[in-house]
Amino acid sequence: MRWTQLLYLLYLAFLFIQPAISHAGQKEWAEDVASAAIFIVLYLVYLWNSGPIGLLCVIGMAALGFFYWPFNSGASAFFIYAAALFGFLFRPKLAFASLGILLTGMAIESWFLHAIVWYWVPAMIMTLAIGAINIHAGAEKRANAKLRLAQEEIEHLAKVAERERIARDMHDVLGHTLSVIVLKSELASRLLDHDTARAHKEISEVEQIARQALAEVRHAIGGYRTGSLAEEFARARSILGTAGIQAELETREPRTGSHTLSPAQETVLALVVREAVTNVVRHSAAAKCCISFESGADRYRLEIYDDGRGSGDYEGNGLRGMRERVQALDGTITRDGSRGTRLTVIIPVRHRQEAIAWA
Repeated sequence: MRWTQLLYLLYLAFLFIQPAISHAGQKEWAEDVASAAIFIVLYLVYLWNSGPIGLLCVIGMAALGFFYWPFNSGASAFFIYAAALFGFLFRPKLAFASLGILLTGMAIESWFLHAIVWYWVPAMIMTLAIGAINIHAGAEKRANAKLRLAQEEIEHLAKVAERERIARDMHDVLGHTLSVIVLKSELASRLLDHDTARAHKEISEVEQIARQALAEVRHAIGGYRTGSLAEEFARARSILGTAGIQAELETREPRTGSHTLSPAQETVLALVVREAVTNVVRHSAAAKCCISFESGADRYRLEIYDDGRGSGDYEGNGLRGMRERVQALDGTITRDGSRGTRLTVIIPVRHRQEAIAWA
């Protein structure tokens, strides 16, 4: 339970407006205080129990509304509370069905009471509005929770795969080399007493092999520090799909070699894709996201577009961080948030020789 959820109890003040205005007697005040106390108990029990007990509490809130509404128009707050909680108890279809049943019950009670329009229409409008808003919020909360679980699973699998890759690489890089070093060292030790020249030769070869192994280890570690753009594209497709967003990727897998992104460039572009896709999932409410990567004669161009609600001119910390990384490579990053959001990154291909030097 979050303590901020207790602040919603302040809306119970509406229950006491009518008795205050009409100068109600002690009996009416006692009834209103009793109904508020019963509601607070139901609400607190609901906060601690989200299962069947929580559902019974919400039904109890609605029942309080039906019982007290004929005597106090402020009791419509009980209906609004119940409607607000449907979205967090049920999936959208069932939540809307429950909201419809509640509104139907309110309409029937108003008809039996011959209530005037200004008495029941505002209450039903507020119940419908708050209920619909919270049904959407509840669906979004469940989607975000599902997305977080998917991200955690992907990250866990990625870490496992990376550990296995490191183990394989270390075995491939050092396994044979260390075996040779051990054999040659043992041979040099045996030769020291009767063939010093050959022993020195073996020791010299051990030194060369060790230096070569050190270079291979450094090269392997350099590869671990580089973010893979291809892996980030695959991760983006998976996360977007989990969030219910159609993903379209137009790209060729970058490779190391003459036609290359430098490790620094690939890492920066991978981070841009990760940050942009995270923003799409969290904030855009998009149905579709397109990611394209082009390698031209003199530049690399990465574009990420979503058809969501757009982001205006606001530039958050994530975008500022992306901009700094891209500018460090003499690149540019532009964003158009007027119709959806389009993020375009251009990096010059002047680091190709740098990439060869890294290798």
